Amino acid sequence: MELLLPGLGLIVWTLIAFVIVFLILKAFAWKPILKGLKDREESIAESISSAQKVKAEMAQLKSENEALLAKAREERATLLKEAKDTADKMVSDAKDKAKAEYDRILADAQAAITQQKNAAITDVKNQVGTLVIEVAEKVLRKELANKAEQESYIKQLADGVKLN
Repeated sequence: MELLLPGLGLIVWTLIAFVIVFLILKAFAWKPILKGLKDREESIAESISSAQKVKAEMAQLKSENEALLAKAREERATLLKEAKDTADKMVSDAKDKAKAEYDRILADAQAAITQQKNAAITDVKNQVGTLVIEVAEKVLRKELANKAEQESYIKQLADGVKLN
């Protein structure tokens, strides 16, 4: 029965040890742990809001691109109709001049469309590239923040290199 019921002295000393450990943890460990959790929560919230902002910008760019393409198509259609009407009304020697004008306008419209499309694609690529670099930087900082982990990773890479 003595093994099942601990003595009063053991209970008191265990309780005193528990209270001391609890007070030490409360004084030195809880604040840094809670601060780390709060920092991580803020970082995640910032990342989510940044991703939503980028998504909204991408949707806006897409709608702008579609609007530009629709406008360019309308302009092209208008220009084509005008060129056709002019070509029908002109005499045989004026048809050559109208065709040359038509080809020039069409080439300009296509060049403008291509230029705007390329500019929009370049802008989107630059934004995506910037985001990728920022995310990679954050991941590398987190992964290599601990010096022991960094040295271990460097050693692992060095072991993996085969010398000729």
